[in-house]
Amino acid sequence: MLINVPETVVADALRGIAAAHPELTVDVENRVVLRRDAPVAGKVALVSGGGSGHEPLHAGFVGPGMLTAACPGEVFTSPVPDQMVRAAAAVDSGAGVLFIVKNYTGDVLNFEMAAELAEDEGVQVAKVLVDDDVAVADSLYTAGRRGTGATLFVEKIAGAAAEEGQPLERVEAIARRVNARSRSFGVALSAVTTPAKGSPTFDLPPGELELGIGIHGEPGRERRPMMTSGEIADFAVNAVLEDLKPGGPVLALVNGMGATPLLELYGFTAEVHRVLGERGVPVARTLVGNYVTSLDMAGCSVTLCEADEELLRLWDAPVRTAALRWGR
Repeated sequence: MLINVPETVVADALRGIAAAHPELTVDVENRVVLRRDAPVAGKVALVSGGGSGHEPLHAGFVGPGMLTAACPGEVFTSPVPDQMVRAAAAVDSGAGVLFIVKNYTGDVLNFEMAAELAEDEGVQVAKVLVDDDVAVADSLYTAGRRGTGATLFVEKIAGAAAEEGQPLERVEAIARRVNARSRSFGVALSAVTTPAKGSPTFDLPPGELELGIGIHGEPGRERRPMMTSGEIADFAVNAVLEDLKPGGPVLALVNGMGATPLLELYGFTAEVHRVLGERGVPVARTLVGNYVTSLDMAGCSVTLCEADEELLRLWDAPVRTAALRWGR
């Protein structure tokens, strides 16, 4: 592992983010990453966060057109309420703050507590829960579906709405609509290794894969002998479509879990498009890369969002973050 000691992995990474991205304000001690121009007058602020190890989620998505602040926890561990309250106070312009929360028990409880504390300090807070994973109904970390790749769609599209100056209730409604229209399915080709453990956290023998894996290495639907890229695409996309049942074009995210090269991800993207074409589902936009990862896990996930005209417009709106940027 390319680390000093496990105990300082997150702090070391935050110092690196600060060095590489002077457009951000990075509070290493208090574990908060902010837009340097925050608070942005008259605009709703977006705050998200979660355990480290999923980079670039969330700190890599802080910037104009996306998040206003991110709160990184320890590896695979929720941030604490103090981080979220501190972030909310730092970015609130008076227009309110939207908390974007992945559906993991620690995240949900801590963001709920933070919202109460922030409101006690006079900050208006709304919350949106992301629960897009169709693989399993419950997991080691959740009651209900896990929050995975759709987090990127919610943060980008709601972030664009906030950048336009839309009010808090409208930004919240758009974020909820994105989540309701999004579904994901992930596949692990290898186990994940956390810095603290230094060895794989679960046993996945060579020549096998896990269908429906979670982003912390939670078990999925079933384990099978290794499949081809096309076979995996058939299984994953069909699992998503069986639940989503889109009636129009979709946004597609083909996401790497951290250790799968782009050569393979682009080949897998071709297979995803093939399956969608066979099912008569038009693809409006496609994003390919490592965005919602699980440290060194080899594998991929597919996220589809049924997109209407407004969601496409907001998706195409300019964004300038460390990990996602386009437009002017």
